[in-house]
Amino acid sequence: MAKTEPKTKQTAVSPRDFTAALEEGPRRRDAETLLKWMTKVTGLKPKMWGPSIIGFGRYAYTYASGHSGEMCLTGFSPRKANMVLYILPGYAGMSDQLARLGKHKTGKSCLYINKLADVDMDVLEEIVREGVTAMRGTYETWDE
Repeated sequence: MAKTEPKTKQTAVSPRDFTAALEEGPRRRDAETLLKWMTKVTGLKPKMWGPSIIGFGRYAYTYASGHSGEMCLTGFSPRKANMVLYILPGYAGMSDQLARLGKHKTGKSCLYINKLADVDMDVLEEIVREGVTAMRGTYETWDE
């Protein structure tokens, strides 16, 4: 079986250029805020992953099927419907933080927020930091 190229991989596009190219409005302002905020919170340099994910750090994974690859430790994507934050270990043990966060929805490892004003940024910081710590404790990671 031929090895397939991962769909989401690190690119050379500047995250700052990506956010600056978004349509002027609340989504762009929230993306620019998150770019600075996540850089500060994680202490990591932002990189583009695929065409629309701004990621911080990276980790290596291998599935039971043998498929392996790399992905960002955490990140976000300013989608039209909502802002998506990637909390990659998921939310086990984060019920207290999620209860205090404010208006949001969750997927397996996605946190969906309509706008940053809907959430408590201090609680969001707890969630992001806990997620990065969990990833570092589980996978081989790099701070690039």
